[in-house]
Amino acid sequence: MNFAIIAAGEGSRLAQEGVELPKPLVEIAGRPMIGRLLEIFSQAGGRRIVVCINEFMKEVKDYLDSFRFEPRSDGSVPELIVKVKTTPSSMHTMAEIASEMRGHGRWIATTVDTIFRPEDFNRYVRAWSDAPDEVDVMMAVTDFVDDEKPLWISTAPDSRKITAFLDKMPENPQYISGGIYGLSDPAADVLDRCLKENVSRMRNYQRALIDAGLDVEAFPMGKIIDVDHAADIAVANDFLA
Repeated sequence: MNFAIIAAGEGSRLAQEGVELPKPLVEIAGRPMIGRLLEIFSQAGGRRIVVCINEFMKEVKDYLDSFRFEPRSDGSVPELIVKVKTTPSSMHTMAEIASEMRGHGRWIATTVDTIFRPEDFNRYVRAWSDAPDEVDVMMAVTDFVDDEKPLWISTAPDSRKITAFLDKMPENPQYISGGIYGLSDPAADVLDRCLKENVSRMRNYQRALIDAGLDVEAFPMGKIIDVDHAADIAVANDFLA
């Protein structure tokens, strides 16, 4: 499995609330968020890990340049690819990542501020790796709702097939998107079309996946926290503790 980290955002809300470090270097459970993700991806058997940061993140670039994976039991370590590109949106960042992933099989991408338990993530990795070939996308979803504008999930009856991504809470709410994307080459093709058609926002890309007729499945992954505000740092630390 291949993995990717979207880390090209400015982290402006954290900065406005007094957090001086760039968001990827904010420590959760004693580790910078980006380093924690790299370690989790390596332990999950990652072959290729792509990280996209913006051109103003010198501290983050220095951290990544000095980062060294602990060798796995077979002595192997992942290939780390760092892309430095200031993009206008997370969708454009995802496209930069997709250009490195195309032709290398299934992959998983997440934003740098997504916090989860490694054991929950490993279940998701196994499910996406073992999913039938006809499944094009597998989204990690969560029933923990602590987002200002959550993206709600609607699934087919007695199925995990996602039928809609909704801005408003449905009548029978169950899950929201967890910001963790299991993608494939067909999903990358849809992303290319979205950018050509000036589609904006990641949630609209997710809707486009369904509109394109792709098989998009949900995987309930347990609690997932986004570190968007300074107060979320304590919440994330308490959760992992």
